[in-house]
Amino acid sequence: MNVKIAIVDDNTFLINTVKEKLSFFEDFNVKFTAMNGSELLTQLEVNHNLDLILMDIEMPVLNGIESTEIVKNKYPHIKIIMLTTFDNDEHIFNAIKAGADGYLLKEINAKDLHDGIIDTLNGGAAMNPSIALKTLKLLRNPLSIENEKDKEIIKLSNRETEVLEHLSKGLNYVQIAENLILSTGTVRKHIENIYRKLQVHNKMEAVQKAKRNNLI
Repeated sequence: MNVKIAIVDDNTFLINTVKEKLSFFEDFNVKFTAMNGSELLTQLEVNHNLDLILMDIEMPVLNGIESTEIVKNKYPHIKIIMLTTFDNDEHIFNAIKAGADGYLLKEINAKDLHDGIIDTLNGGAAMNPSIALKTLKLLRNPLSIENEKDKEIIKLSNRETEVLEHLSKGLNYVQIAENLILSTGTVRKHIENIYRKLQVHNKMEAVQKAKRNNLI
């Protein structure tokens, strides 16, 4: 078996991480990568001889859900697994509506990613257990998405907000510490708390989610 795969993500580090996981398996062949949906569509026009796309959701120009809908309409033979950081109810629901064949978290290990891809190619639907439970809930009650959005109230302290604003400007820990007259250890602790409250894993995700929720 020679599974032809494309990876679409606006973060080159994460693209390389996924490629590394796939490299353990001889039956997988990464044909190309793209930084957003528009770039993906351009590459597909040249060569749509693909079996599967691993698709990020939050990307500039054309996001993963919009891209999935377009790809599924133009190239219905291509399977699409959303590979994202968040098991967000609204994202899951919209991805399924757009035609996604599976939904996995980026933290997945290499073996589970391999098994999820093979399962999807064989007609299954690759999903992390937590996402499968959410999907069942959403299918039973789609209106619960709105309720969940109403419940998501993120509260940051004034100091955490200040630290996050500095992070969004590209400042490092030392620069933030100097500007706010804090120790770097204190800044680091604030950032750990911010990541925990926002349920994110890095600076980019923290800034994006904070802006979506009008925290900065």
